[in-house]
Amino acid sequence: MQIRDMNWMDVERQVAADDRCILPIGSTEQHAQLSLCVDAILAEKVSVDAAEPLGIPVYPVMPYGLAPYFAAYPGTVTLRVETLLAVVRDIIASLARTGFRRILIVNGHGGNAPVGALATELLLDHPDLSIKFHNWWNAPRTVAKVQEIDPSGSHANWMENFAWTRLAHAPAPNPDPPKPTPDLGSLKAAAPEKVRALLGDGAFGGDYQKPDADMDAVWQIGVQEVREALENPWPIRS
Repeated sequence: MQIRDMNWMDVERQVAADDRCILPIGSTEQHAQLSLCVDAILAEKVSVDAAEPLGIPVYPVMPYGLAPYFAAYPGTVTLRVETLLAVVRDIIASLARTGFRRILIVNGHGGNAPVGALATELLLDHPDLSIKFHNWWNAPRTVAKVQEIDPSGSHANWMENFAWTRLAHAPAPNPDPPKPTPDLGSLKAAAPEKVRALLGDGAFGGDYQKPDADMDAVWQIGVQEVREALENPWPIRS
């Protein structure tokens, strides 16, 4: 279930019966021909698909994250580290005030890694909470399936090209051979304008699209790993 489909009385009844919830976080940044909101779309959908059979509420996705390296691409939004952490800290405090005690943060964007450290820090401030941080896209079995299909899976290429991240007016190009992989080491030390010059359309190389059957296989594993994070033990110290 999604919080947007609930009122406050629904939430009050829900938290009295089950104190678990999900907070998805993503990013709004260039993804070549795919939606700028890929990371937010995927984080929210994988959370909803995983939580639905369990009746666990999913909060609206946090659509902005840390993406300074893509700042030269129009449409990209990037926060300061302290801004993102402050927002997540305030959200967690609000969820705790509501009565949620087991909170799963489902992350769809690699740049949001500092939130994982914050989740651990918050356990010191809230000993009555259990907070898990889950990168759905690089959970063990999801990564293994991506590697099995094609080790080139990466940013803005086939690995993020699902039916729900495609834009009807911007079909995926199909270069032959596939787009070469850029020097990712150079990207790490480059200013945003240099990153755009190195990446061109923004994809990290490889194929732009795979058969939907392959993508469904990746997705089902990703959903299952999020569901397992919800169902597995949640240690709470007090």
